[in-house]
Amino acid sequence: MAESVPEYGPRAALPLYLRVACALRDDLTQRRISPGSRLPSERHLALRYHVNRQTVRSALQLLREQRLVVTDRRGTFAAAEPAEPERPVPTPVPLRRTFPGGPRAADSLVRAALSWEAPPAALAGRLSLAPGEPTLVHRHVVLTPAGACLQRSVTWFSRPALTEIPQLARYRPSTGRYRQPDLRLLYHWMHQAGLRTTHRETIGVPARSPAEATATADDPTVGDGARLSVHRVVSDQHGHALEVTDIDFAARAAAWTYEFGD
Repeated sequence: MAESVPEYGPRAALPLYLRVACALRDDLTQRRISPGSRLPSERHLALRYHVNRQTVRSALQLLREQRLVVTDRRGTFAAAEPAEPERPVPTPVPLRRTFPGGPRAADSLVRAALSWEAPPAALAGRLSLAPGEPTLVHRHVVLTPAGACLQRSVTWFSRPALTEIPQLARYRPSTGRYRQPDLRLLYHWMHQAGLRTTHRETIGVPARSPAEATATADDPTVGDGARLSVHRVVSDQHGHALEVTDIDFAARAAAWTYEFGD
């Protein structure tokens, strides 16, 4: 008889593959699947839980990492060793690293907004989007008291990010533009959703036209006009990009500090 993964309670907010893994883990730890016995096929499990086979594969991979199942050329089997009782999942704590873009409420020199836009064609595939398909975009600017730009960033979110992270999924295209959104806990939200992230950053010098370079150099608020750029790609444990961020900042007037703290 077909069954669905739970749509209520604490597990309802989890990604599909984690909900399937939890359901199978219950069967394993409660001995509804005996140690050493063969699990149903991926196709059968996909039909049982109303998910696709890739979701089932991800769930089984997680159970393999937890040594609850083993797989060989014959199929996937419940581990022969007695499985440990399921341990309570610890409450995630905010990670030290933060998304660059949480506005300070009383700071009128910080501007941030969320909107829906189609990414550049070169980014669409990386974000798992069709050409011209809009996605959630975060823009963030930090200004000097004189109005000069100290730092600006733009972040494009991928289809997997909007699917897996409930706090992002609440932003809908029909609701227009969100001003001063606070996404400082973005990486914490990823952790809550069961995503194990990889952060890859490239630091360089942004290309600018001669006119832009002259205008910046003449602005005393940003020193000699030196600027740096950071290109960040955050991916999940399956190699899917969750967000792509480009940050440009005045090297002499602002510092870029980034701390990894898993």
